[in-house]
Amino acid sequence: MDAVGAARAAAVERPASAGDGTHPRPQLVRPAFAALDRPAGFAHDDALVGLDEHWHRDAARFDRTILLPFPPESAASGIGETGHHPCVWYRLAVTDADLAAAGHTPGRRLLLHFGAVDYEAMVWVDGALVGAHEGGQAPFTFDVTAALRPGAGEHHVVVRAFDDPLDPRMPRGKQDWLPEPHLIWYHRTTGIWRTVWLESVPPLHVERVAWRCDVPTHRVTAIVELNRRPDPGTEVAVAVSRAGRLLAVAAVAADDRVARLTLDLTGANTGGHHEELLWSPERPVLLDAGVAVGDDVVSSYLGVREVSVGSGALRLNGRSFELRSVLEQGYWPASHLAATPEALRAEVELILALGFNSARVHQKVEDPRFHFWADRLGLTLWGETAAAYVFDSAAVARLTREWVDIVRAYESHPSIIAWVPFNESWGVFGLERDAEQQAFVLALTELTRALDPTRPVVSNDGWEHLGSDLLTVHDYADSGTALTARYTAAGLADLLATTGPADRPLAVAGWAEHLRGRPVLLSEFGGVHFGPEASEGWGYSSAADAADFERRVRDLVSAARGAPALAGFCWTQLTDTLQEANGLCDAERVPKLPVETLRAIFGP
Repeated sequence: MDAVGAARAAAVERPASAGDGTHPRPQLVRPAFAALDRPAGFAHDDALVGLDEHWHRDAARFDRTILLPFPPESAASGIGETGHHPCVWYRLAVTDADLAAAGHTPGRRLLLHFGAVDYEAMVWVDGALVGAHEGGQAPFTFDVTAALRPGAGEHHVVVRAFDDPLDPRMPRGKQDWLPEPHLIWYHRTTGIWRTVWLESVPPLHVERVAWRCDVPTHRVTAIVELNRRPDPGTEVAVAVSRAGRLLAVAAVAADDRVARLTLDLTGANTGGHHEELLWSPERPVLLDAGVAVGDDVVSSYLGVREVSVGSGALRLNGRSFELRSVLEQGYWPASHLAATPEALRAEVELILALGFNSARVHQKVEDPRFHFWADRLGLTLWGETAAAYVFDSAAVARLTREWVDIVRAYESHPSIIAWVPFNESWGVFGLERDAEQQAFVLALTELTRALDPTRPVVSNDGWEHLGSDLLTVHDYADSGTALTARYTAAGLADLLATTGPADRPLAVAGWAEHLRGRPVLLSEFGGVHFGPEASEGWGYSSAADAADFERRVRDLVSAARGAPALAGFCWTQLTDTLQEANGLCDAERVPKLPVETLRAIFGP
């Protein structure tokens, strides 16, 4: 066993794919980490005086307690104040026991990770500023080793988060700018809303691992990014295995911060077993990997699968894939956009139990642990992000910078089968006529392909497409008859030539021909309002009782599944979410019809 001990079997002995779903970064795992999900000191800074008054040095300012990682607007946080509070501060104690749990010893580097902080974050450790970050959806990390006060039995992390509730240039998704939620917008999420955690690493260590798979050749490329340029002759090694059986090993002498290694899996795919290693919802096969460089060893996992577009169909591993998706808002009554690891697993399990093979996480980047369970249990996902609401150079810069971070952070999850940088022209409301906005949407679509050439890109979900790999349509018709008429070949041609169901053109001028022959997906439809406690909510149509609800859902889904022009659908939506009471389940995830009934409607 070579190639640095088959990427130091220790990594493979702790297979990342068999994790319990609690690790905050499930595709780059070391043996030890310390989550800081616990009570912390908290303060509002509505007057924006904290920087001038040096709150990072003043423990007395933190006279309230918040439970991390829940946002202060949520009841789960212990604060539960939903009004406009643009600036919040946190003070968190880190003990020697935390450092030991993270595996920290002298000579190693201590990394402080944030799953997400909305929107601008400044971070101090023991009074020293260690870094700042902008962007509310993407993870970030600071090396805090030099800031640790020697000999201190307790260290303190202070975080200032600024999130202007009235700034339309800030990618905010469905976070409302009004004091209370209205229409399709929900309570805001300010500050820390994902896990804060510690990890100890050697001075030379792996920062990122990305996986690219070529299904026809059964070759896998590992892209390993290091924190610094290694010494000459330093070897980077990767080993891939399945259920403890070594499949392939590769090693390269790294002379740069980025190493690319190709692993050949053809030896494990002979005769009639050439599909044995492929990932799909029916067989979510995950391969484990160990990555080693110097003293650093990490565990990862990957799924070998190919997403393509051809002959009017979305294809997975070369075969037509009927998309049976549901719109997932990722919002919980008690914790808002944040969720516990248990809730994330339960959400994936619920979606699968209802018969879906896909989910569209809407206007939000979900926790990596949600993606872990989707990878492991076989649920495909669309990768979307929060939109801004105006178009100018500041909004362009913010969205582009964060979108790059998101794609780089999530591209190796096999569950993600498409990228969606824009939805319904949000933030580019003049897209049909404005050449600058068209240039931005097309540029971000092409940039996505440059970052990740392995997946289709939906340029602008719902209407006004340009450069899109898929033709996606939002259609809230209230009867199956209307859907049946629209999604014949002739009906679709008429929609492309005129306007779509929302009285918006499906293609920007000059792009209709590009879309002909592309897979057509009904990426939002349904939205039927029903529920004994949903009388004040709304939907796109309403049911009088449970029998009427079932009839309406069956009617619409049967029409979508029988429409010859459609390659799949996404039903709106999984759960009631505040005033949007049009879920298949209520806000507490209780299905409104028997699970068996819903599975019979939406299942294979």
